[in-house]
This record gives sequence, structure tokens and C-alpha cells, in this order.
Amino acid sequence: MNTPQNNSAFAVLEDDKSDLKQEFRKYLRHWPWFVLTLIITLLSAYIFMRYAPRIYSTTAKIKILDESDGLELPTSAFIFKRSNINLENEMEIINSYIILEQVAKELKLNTLFFEEGTVQTAQISNLPFLFEQNIDADSISKGMSYLIDIKEKNIEVSQLNNNKTITMPNHSSFEINHDLPFQIRIDKTEFLKEIIGKSYIVKFVSLEQATLRLKSMILTEPIGDQSHLLSLSINGESKLLSQRILDTLIDVFNRDGIKDRQLVSQRTLDFIDDRFIFLATELDSIEIDRKEFKEDNNLVDLASDAAIGLKDRSRSEEEVFKIESQIIIIDMLQSAMTLNLDNGLLPANIGLESGNINSLIDEYNLAVLERDKLIRSGGENNPTVKFTQTHINDLRSNIIKSLNSYQQQLQMSQVQLRNKNNKFSGRVSQIPKKEKLLRAIERQQMIKESLYLLLLQKREEAAINLAITEPSVKVVDNALTSSKPISPKPNIAYAAALLAGLLVPFTILYIIFMLDTKIHGKEDIIRLNKRIPIIAEIPDINKKEKSVFDSPNDRTVLAESFRILSSNVNYLLPVNDNEKGKIIYCTSTIKGEGKTFISINLSLALSSMNKKVLLIGADLRNPQIHTHTKFDKNTIGLSDYLHDISFDWKANIIKGFTKHDNHDTLLSGNIPPNPTNLLTNGRFKALIEEAKDLYDYVIVDTAPTVLVTDTMLISQLADVTVYISRANYTEKKILNFAEELFESGKIKNMAFVINGVGASKSYGYGYNYGYGYGYGSKDKT
Repeated sequence: MNTPQNNSAFAVLEDDKSDLKQEFRKYLRHWPWFVLTLIITLLSAYIFMRYAPRIYSTTAKIKILDESDGLELPTSAFIFKRSNINLENEMEIINSYIILEQVAKELKLNTLFFEEGTVQTAQISNLPFLFEQNIDADSISKGMSYLIDIKEKNIEVSQLNNNKTITMPNHSSFEINHDLPFQIRIDKTEFLKEIIGKSYIVKFVSLEQATLRLKSMILTEPIGDQSHLLSLSINGESKLLSQRILDTLIDVFNRDGIKDRQLVSQRTLDFIDDRFIFLATELDSIEIDRKEFKEDNNLVDLASDAAIGLKDRSRSEEEVFKIESQIIIIDMLQSAMTLNLDNGLLPANIGLESGNINSLIDEYNLAVLERDKLIRSGGENNPTVKFTQTHINDLRSNIIKSLNSYQQQLQMSQVQLRNKNNKFSGRVSQIPKKEKLLRAIERQQMIKESLYLLLLQKREEAAINLAITEPSVKVVDNALTSSKPISPKPNIAYAAALLAGLLVPFTILYIIFMLDTKIHGKEDIIRLNKRIPIIAEIPDINKKEKSVFDSPNDRTVLAESFRILSSNVNYLLPVNDNEKGKIIYCTSTIKGEGKTFISINLSLALSSMNKKVLLIGADLRNPQIHTHTKFDKNTIGLSDYLHDISFDWKANIIKGFTKHDNHDTLLSGNIPPNPTNLLTNGRFKALIEEAKDLYDYVIVDTAPTVLVTDTMLISQLADVTVYISRANYTEKKILNFAEELFESGKIKNMAFVINGVGASKSYGYGYNYGYGYGYGSKDKT
């Protein structure tokens, strides 16, 4: 069972569907613009795809190797060892200006080559002939561009900056003197035929500009969350150049990492080489002292001391020897610490028997290397660098304290052992004093020789580590370029063109419709005012069509629309028993909405139905009825009647439309200075009452309501008020005034008529009246 709520909901749904169809028709009426825009955008996409440079993506993959891998023997904690790799730091180093500048230098990326085409200029990796650059990459400080034209008999080189041209005969620059920063030559005759007529551009830019451009092109990304793999990618026109850039970048980065790993070994070698010079000088001095001592004392060989005494003394002397060796090593380390004021690397594993000090030195060297790496990637003011520097200072202080403490222990042990050795010496006091002095010289010689051999061993170890330094990266994939370009993409280009071809005209039309404040049909009036009925829509007429009835039997679209209007007006007229005529007012809100046009044609439509009709021009301020007749505006009429009590209006009725016998017209007459007073003096009411007795319908063309009050002063005399609005002319906000007149009752029995509907095809309004049947007529409208 249908309830009022269901009926209301159904009506709202139908209204929404109708509005949606109406909106769709508004845009569909402009389908040629959509088609034209689609053709233009698709053609533009085709041209773009035809001539746009092809951009290819080149990718390489590397694995960052841990510098501790392969340098330590497996231990019980090997399984639980944490990786020292920080991928973010490595990525920053790869993209650092220093690394990329080295790549730009090696590949001379500040020298660019282009090949000119008919429409576009494409970048190439190298020129297809011999090209030798005479200037270094880092010596180019400003941009320079040269155009190379290949002719049949020579080469023309033009400097684009100053339009200077140099001609090179025999296709070679080596045969002439010039100031160009390069040399070129074409050797093969058969190859020359292929490039004759082509033009190439050589462009020099500063190394800084090339490096910054490369920095913006390189993209470094980690592969996975837990792996040590990095993906390097670059986009460019030249496949070969992109591959060379990535391969060179990997090589430069690897060499930089190897150099960092070799730094400790190199510092150790330098330290040992310096100590070799000192020890060699001391050994020479001891040898000379031993030789002179033996020569002065005529010594060749000494008898052995007593077995027990010599054995004890020998053992004591060995202990003293060890302690003195350790003290000398400590002195050397302290000397190195004193000279190493810039927190550089310290020599490691040089024979010191203190495991604590050796571990502190190793930890100190690792911290120095980490600080240097962070400085290169983040700068000296980086918080991590400052934290690492603090840690280095703490380690340095701990090493100094440990060396001092260890030296004090050794000195105390040395004192004890010397006292013990003195005791043993007393036992063997029979050994000559000369032997004692000789033994002292030999002992010093042994100490220096032991140190010399120890340092020689350590030097060989450092040299081996320097020679077998592992690479810092492993190449997983060399630079590979995609077979298809990543830009431009046909699917995206044509889809964007299709979308633009639809959106551009839609957006323009949407803006036009949004800014439009005029009414265009009954739908607009219904949305704004649903209480006032709409009794007719008068179609817009072409200039070739007639604006009024040519005859009572006129069959045009315009005539039929006014017959519909006349029929609908009859339904609004009050029903009464008297035979008096009906008064119909025709008014509008503002000037130009066609109220005179509607008044004339409505009166003619009523007269064509064999009704006696009187048309009165009551717009005394701006009369327009005479423009549709052969009379002029000075013809006497209503204003003369209202002013002159002796004026007989019946005697001044005119036949403005000769083919309509039942139609009479009373023109407005001369324009009075006081139309308001004339309309309210009572004579107009008397005229209406007299006309009711003589005519079936009296059509009154009144003044616009919003401009003057004339119509409201006589509105109560009307049976029906036809309120005219004009499509594409009347503002929507003006309709609020008509609604106020209706609500306040100032205008009786009001109904809308929309004039000029169909004047704008943008809104889908139009008439296709099929009144080509009946009455024996063969005409088609």
C-alpha cells in the first residue's frame, strides 16, 4: 500500500533522476567541443610520444662487506658477533660530493655530447668520431658550447657563445692552428658518408655543476630490511653513459673503502721505518764500543764463571733483559703518544706484553678510523663525531695512565732484580771487572738486535695486511639498463590525453554554468518557486520567423505555443455566471523580458478562436505595442483618455493587425509626465468596466513591477496576471521579488510564462512541436 511518505520519497527520487538527466544533457549539447578537445589532446600525446626523449633506467646492486670479516679467527662468540655495517652511512658516502666528484673527473662528465635532430636534440655518450680533449676536467670554470657541422669536404665548428666559426679541411683539426679545447678527426671514408649533414653539440660545464647534476641523478636505496645490499640507479637518455657512471661509481667507492682499511697498516709501516733508522744507528754505536773495548783491553775470550753462579746470574740477567725491553718499548710508545697530538693512529702489536694496553691501543685505533669515516660523511660538527672524539680522548688518557702504571711496575721489578743480580755478582766477584763491562756492552747489543728483529717481523706482517686488504664492496649485479624506456610511457600519455580531453571542456563548461545566474527554463523557476504555476513556455524564434500571427490560421510553432498559452489562461480565469469579458494583465519584473511580445501574441491567439479581444497598452512610460503595427508612438490612446474626460476611447480603437477582424488595439498614446496619477484617477477602472461589456478578453500590457509601481496600482482589476520571465535574460534572484508579490497578494491570480526558451542550446532546452497534421495543411514546422 502506497503511503504519503513513500509517494514523497518516490517523487524526490524522480526529481533527482530528472536533474541528473538535465545536467547530462547540458554537457552533451557541447559534444563537438569534447570531440575537438579529444582530437587535440590525443594528437598532442602522439607528437609528444614521437619526439620526446627516451629515458632509460639503469640499475646496479652491491653488497657492503664488513671490514672485520676475514681478518679474525673464529671464536666461541663468532656466531653472536654483531655487524658493524651502517647502511645509512654507506649510502651517504656513496652520494657524497667527494666520491661523485672523482667519478665526474674520471669520466669527464663535465663534457657533454648531443646529436641534433630535426625536432629534438638527444644526448649521446660519445661522438661517433675521434675526439681528444685538451683541457683537464677540473680546469673548466665556465660553460662553453660548440656546434660541429659535418660537411662533405670539411668540418665547421662554431662557438655558440660568440658565433665564431672555424673550418677544418679534410675533416681534421690536427692540420690547422686553432684555440679550441679539443681535437677532432674523421678517419674512415665509408663511415663519413653516414654522418655527412649531421650536427653535434659539445658542451663544457664546470666540474662542480657536473657533480651536483650527477648527485641529483643518483638514487641509492637499501634492498630489504636485514640485508647488506644496496641498489644504485640512474635515469638517462644514453644507456652506455649511465652504465659507465654506475660502474665507475662502484669502483671509486670500493677504492675509497680499501684505502680506509689500509690506513692502519700503512701507519704501522711508517712508524716501524722510523724506528729502524734509530735502532740501526744505536747498533752501529754499540758495535764500535765493543770493538774499541776489546782492543783497549786485549780481550779475545773469557772463561766461564762457576756453573751455579753463572746459571743464577744468567737467569737474573734474562729477567732484567725482559724488563728493560719492556721499559724501552714503553718509552717508544710514550714518545709516539707525545708526538701524536692530533689523535692519529698508534702502532699496534710491537711486542708489549701487557694485554690490557694492547687491547686499549686496538680499541683506540678502531675509534680513530670510525671518527675519520664519520667526518667524511657528516662533517666535523656532527654530534656522532663529537661523541666519538670524546671516546678517543678517554681511550688516550687510559693508555697514558696504563703505560705509566705499567712502567712503574717494571721499574720496581727492575730495582728488585738488580739487587738480586748484585747479590749474584758478589758470588762471582772473581770475574774480572773487564768481563762485566764487556757483558754490559753485549747485553745492550742483544737488546737492540732483538728489538730490530721484532720490528722487522711486525713490518712484514703489516706489509702482508696492506697487500691482501679485502675489497669494501662485492658487486652483485653490474650496471644493467632496461630494454624499454621508463619515459615517456604510451599508456600514461594517452590516458592523460584522454582524461584531459574530457576534463578541460568539462571544467570550462562547469565554470560557465556555475557563474551563470540566469534562468533557462521552467526547471529553474520550479526549483526557486514551486507555488506559482507555469502555464506556458514560449520558444525562442529565429530572425526569419515572424514574431506575431500572420493570420488567424497560422500553423507555426510560435502560433501553437501561444494557443497553448491561451488555453492554459482560460483554466486560470475565475468561473462566474455573468457574460462580461475577462481581464488579463501581462507584466514582468524588468524591461526586456518580452511582456509586450507576449501580450500581442496572446491577444491574437485569443482572437483567432473567434473571440473579441481588446489589447490595451498600459505601459505609459515605455510603450512598445506600436512597434509591431504601422502606427507610431505619437498615436493618441490610453494616456489621452486618462487625461481628457471628453476623450472617447472607442473612437480611437485601431486595427493594428488587419487579418484579425476580432482584434482591437488601444495604444498607450503620448508619454505623460505623471503616469501614476493618471492610472489612479478612476478613469482606467471605468475603461476596464466598459471594455468588459464589449469584449470577451481584455489584454493589458502593463509596466515592469520592479521598476515602477504602476502595475501594482491597477493590479486588483485583473482576473489573471501573466508574469513573464525570459530565458537567458532574467536573473534568478529577481524571481524572489515575484514571489514576494504573490505571497503578499499584491498581484492577483499570478502565473508564470517563460519567454525565449531554447535560445541557449547549452541547457538542452528546445522545441520540436509536431503540429504538421490536421486542417488539410501540408506545411511542416
